[in-house]
Amino acid sequence: MLMTPENITAMNPADDVPGPRQGDWIYKQYAALDDGRRYEVVDGVLYMTPAPNIAHQDAVARFVYYLMAYAEFSGLGKVLVAPCDVELAPNIVVQPDVLVVLKAHQERITKTHIVGAPDIVVEVSSPGTVMYDRHNKYDLYALAGVQEYWLADPVAHFVEVLSLENGIYHSLGIFEGNDTVISRVVPGISAVPVAKFFA
Repeated sequence: MLMTPENITAMNPADDVPGPRQGDWIYKQYAALDDGRRYEVVDGVLYMTPAPNIAHQDAVARFVYYLMAYAEFSGLGKVLVAPCDVELAPNIVVQPDVLVVLKAHQERITKTHIVGAPDIVVEVSSPGTVMYDRHNKYDLYALAGVQEYWLADPVAHFVEVLSLENGIYHSLGIFEGNDTVISRVVPGISAVPVAKFFA
């Protein structure tokens, strides 16, 4: 079945895209794609990502706003938003919804994309990506060394913060309502009630 924006509801292998065979995609070939669609590469397999809905985009904008205030404007590092390619390995390219790269790792930011692990990745789950975010990306980010992985649910209005310790993610908690997020990377964000990310 040909994938069109109307019927993409989950992460689907992009088998119909001209290029290397599935399993052989690397960043250079991925970067040459220019068809207006969003893709990611996992273990050399090209995937088409679903278009985000309004609740997703609203939450993304709010995460960017508050992380800019407590990370970038405070001088800790750079905040970036999708679409922004992150090359975790030559055959693994993802587009996190929001990411933070601390000043100590600013060499990971190139003119075209991020090479290596961001310090924080925020994924705002959509119905078509929730399992992919919670399982596939969980493993990818842990292996790459992403220090904090925030999983946000724009429907249930909660954020889970996962902190990397000895290569394994441990939950710092699930935060909602008037709770504030615990972050070891951007501690100042604890001034923001979680409800403000989803207002």
